[in-house]
Amino acid sequence: MIYLIIVIHVIVCLFMIAVILLQQGKSADLAGAFGGQGSQTAFGPRSAANLLTRTTTWCAVVFMLTSISLTVLMAKQSHTQRSVLSGTSTTQSKPAQNKPAQK
Repeated sequence: MIYLIIVIHVIVCLFMIAVILLQQGKSADLAGAFGGQGSQTAFGPRSAANLLTRTTTWCAVVFMLTSISLTVLMAKQSHTQRSVLSGTSTTQSKPAQNKPAQK
């Protein structure tokens, strides 16, 4: 089950990268190259959601669901509480001895 979710997760990651890179920026016209914007709004004009933005949204939802499910499944797989230092051994050190002063 974990391997299936990992495969889905990786495929969604690669697909989401491709979809995001295919999108056009908000000020991607000639005026945007010189600092101009098509509207006086703070973040640029808002356009209608097209296929690429909806695909990005659904990829992000699937990405978050697979991330959460992988976290839950991996936590259930390891039954014991583990920490970063659980595999290291500790040694007890002795305090330093005072040497007598030489004359």
